[in-house]
Amino acid sequence: MRRALLVLLGAVVPLAFTGVAHAAPDCPEPAWTETPTGTEAQLRGLSAVDSRTAWVSGSRGTILRTTDRGRTWKSSAPAGTEALDFRDIEAFDADHAVALSIGPGDASRIYRTDDGGRSWRLSFQNSDPAAFYDCVAFFDHRRGLAMSDPVGGKFRLQSTSDGGRTWKPVPAEGMVPALDGEFAFAASGQCLTTAGPRDAWIATGGGARARVLHSGDGGMTWEAADTPLPSGASAGVFSVTFRDPRHGVAIGGDYAAPNAPGPAVALSVDRGRTWRTPAEAPVGYRSGLAWLGNTVIAVGPGGSDLSPDGGRHWKSFDTGSLDSVDCARGACWASGADGRAARLGTA
Repeated sequence: MRRALLVLLGAVVPLAFTGVAHAAPDCPEPAWTETPTGTEAQLRGLSAVDSRTAWVSGSRGTILRTTDRGRTWKSSAPAGTEALDFRDIEAFDADHAVALSIGPGDASRIYRTDDGGRSWRLSFQNSDPAAFYDCVAFFDHRRGLAMSDPVGGKFRLQSTSDGGRTWKPVPAEGMVPALDGEFAFAASGQCLTTAGPRDAWIATGGGARARVLHSGDGGMTWEAADTPLPSGASAGVFSVTFRDPRHGVAIGGDYAAPNAPGPAVALSVDRGRTWRTPAEAPVGYRSGLAWLGNTVIAVGPGGSDLSPDGGRHWKSFDTGSLDSVDCARGACWASGADGRAARLGTA
C-alpha cells in the first residue's frame, strides 16, 4: 500500500524506491479527499493510524475518530471538556489514544482512552500557573514525552513509561537554557517529535533565533541548534519531523505574515545538529509536516506542498487551509480550520 500511494503522489515520487528522477506523466496528481466531520472546530491535533482510521482534536473540547476512511466521524471527547482546546492527539490504534489540551495552569491536561473514546481518564493536570504544555509525542506504545514552554528559563518535560497512564517530571538539569522570549508553537501538535527508541526534537521560536533542540537519550539531556528560519513573537519553527534519527525537516515561518519571503524550511542530515536551507521551499508559512517514504508533505493556512526528494524540491498541490498532516501505514490525513479533515488521494 505504501508504494501504491507514493506512486499516486505524482511524477517523481517513485525515486524514493528506484532512485530514478524522471517524469511519470501518466501518474495522477495528489489531492485531498474531503471527509466532512460535522463540526466547525479548528482541528489542529491529528493522528493517522492507517487508511481507515484517524483521530483529530481541537477547539471546543473536540475529539473525533473515524474507522471507515472518513465517511463518518464520531465524537469521542471526554465529558465536561467543552472549554478545552485539544491541540495534540497521539493514537496507537483505533481504541487507544492520548490527547493533550493546552493552556496556562490547569488547562494543560492529558487524557487517555482505551476503548475508542467511549471513556477517558485524566492522567495529568498541570498545577504550575507558569507552565503551558504544547505538544506530546511517543517513542513507542509505552514511552513518551509532553513538553511545556519554558519555566524558570528552561523548557519543561513530563515523561511516561506506561503509554500515558501516568506522568512524571523530567529533571531540568539536562535541558539547555531557553533564549529570552523563546517558546514552542502549539499550532499542529508537531513542536515535539521522536524517531527511533531514543531521539527526540523540540521546535522553537519567539526568541532571537529559531532553534531545534535534540535529545539522544529519551529526553534526559538536550542540545540546541540554530536554524535559518525567521524567529520572533509570531515566527519560528512550527513543526519538525524526522524520517529516521538522522534525516529531518523543520518548517514554519511567520503566522502573522503568512506570505512573507524568506526561508521557511530547513533540512538536517546529522540528527539536527546542523540545519540548511534547501534549493526550493513552499511559499509562505506552513505549520505541519509528515514523511511518507522519502516524500515530505507540508500543510498550512496557505495550502499544501510535497517534496519527493526529502525536502530539497517542492511542488504545491492544494490551496486550501490546513494545520496538521500525519501519515501512517501508507496513508496520509490532514486537518484544519472549520472542521476540515481530509485523506490523501488523487485528482
